[in-house]
Amino acid sequence: MAYAIAIDGPAGAGKSTIAKRVAKELNYIYVDTGAMYRAMAIYFMDNGIDCNSEEQIQSAVDGVDIRIEYADGVQQVILNGSNVTARLREEAVGRMASATSGYGCVRAKLLELQRNLAETSNVIMDGRDIGTTVLPDAQTKIYLTASSDARAKRRYDELVEKNGNADYEEIKADIEKRDYQDMHRTISPLKQADDAVLLDTSDMNIDEVVAAVKKLIR
Repeated sequence: MAYAIAIDGPAGAGKSTIAKRVAKELNYIYVDTGAMYRAMAIYFMDNGIDCNSEEQIQSAVDGVDIRIEYADGVQQVILNGSNVTARLREEAVGRMASATSGYGCVRAKLLELQRNLAETSNVIMDGRDIGTTVLPDAQTKIYLTASSDARAKRRYDELVEKNGNADYEEIKADIEKRDYQDMHRTISPLKQADDAVLLDTSDMNIDEVVAAVKKLIR
């Protein structure tokens, strides 16, 4: 029987970093939902679908199959049997994904594909609504969070290391704004699932969080 781990939480909590590490250590599949939206976008582009036509999008989604596989420990995204991993980060693909991700039919199709993955493989998924909407029956659910100060500090340090400068107060304000938007959106708002374990990582490093998550899974 396949085992599913759902990790939800606010922006900057480190969900993807933790999920990828845990997936690698447990030999699970990390389901990159963003990559799946981009693979869907590639299908639309290759088939001349107008991103402004909901009718065309609706007609096209049923022809899409997306799987996630691993080769030598590296994630591979398979679209209708073809490996499209190398194309996922193209600017045009990002624009198409952004333009089409809001359609209800696109979200519904990807929800179906994500659940299919969870039924056939041991998976870890992270996001805003995995434990509440995408995988409500996941065996382990974790709500990963940290104070806005801690999340802003992590982002600030990351940007300073990369670019040499950053504005801490601006970063913190942006995080708090995103929290509010995520928690108050109409479709699948961010919230802790009733049966999820709260894990506050404000005073923890990555290794400590990974160890805590693995302990919860065990």
